[in-house]
Amino acid sequence: MAYNYDNFEASHYDLATFRGPKPGTPAPDFELQTTEGRAVRLLDFDGAFLVLEMGSLTCPLFQGRRKSMTSLDAEFPDVSFAVLYVREAHPGAQIGAHQSAEDKAACAHRLVQTEGEGRRVLIDDLSGTAHEGYGGYPNSVFVINRSGCVVWASDWNDPAATGRALRLLKAGKPANVRSLFKPVPPHISLRTLGNGGRGSGADFLRSFPNLIWNNLIRRNLRVAMGRPAAVAPDITC
Repeated sequence: MAYNYDNFEASHYDLATFRGPKPGTPAPDFELQTTEGRAVRLLDFDGAFLVLEMGSLTCPLFQGRRKSMTSLDAEFPDVSFAVLYVREAHPGAQIGAHQSAEDKAACAHRLVQTEGEGRRVLIDDLSGTAHEGYGGYPNSVFVINRSGCVVWASDWNDPAATGRALRLLKAGKPANVRSLFKPVPPHISLRTLGNGGRGSGADFLRSFPNLIWNNLIRRNLRVAMGRPAAVAPDITC
């Protein structure tokens, strides 16, 4: 399967096993581009922690979390926040699969300039090297400490859980927080998929039963029955 798929299918993702770095393990570092065209290292950040979220224009989950994540950014001025711009989750006729690095950069620019994203946006390469290094999911989130260790993570971002994790970490406590998968309101999904253009919504609807079973039911049961990792905020790895 090509990384930048033209048509979304649930089978593009291993929804049973998340391959991203787990709490207590090193956070992978990569050279990325900013929307201003500068080369930077992912782990070169100024805050006490880095909150790294995966996102794209055509991901309804990412679009539906942005307002809440902006509020967390304001609540924690001494924490760095960044979006890793990855492949289009639901490409369509208007916002298609990236064909070049320039295509991907243009989408990231649109996220900032047209849609008003205020967090730092870092652009992955065309092959999704950094995205794959962080598990390849469309809207996962990681909290990384100054030593370059993952101290909390969720394969699907729930801003309320991310906020609870940050408050614990800032208090010097392990972030033993469960993060359940929560859908976004239908109007956000419709708007996001509509912006993607023809094909974006149809592909999503074909996979909808699979997504509900694997994320809302199977995954949430696994999380609810499991024990969240409890990693010290100042761990070295």
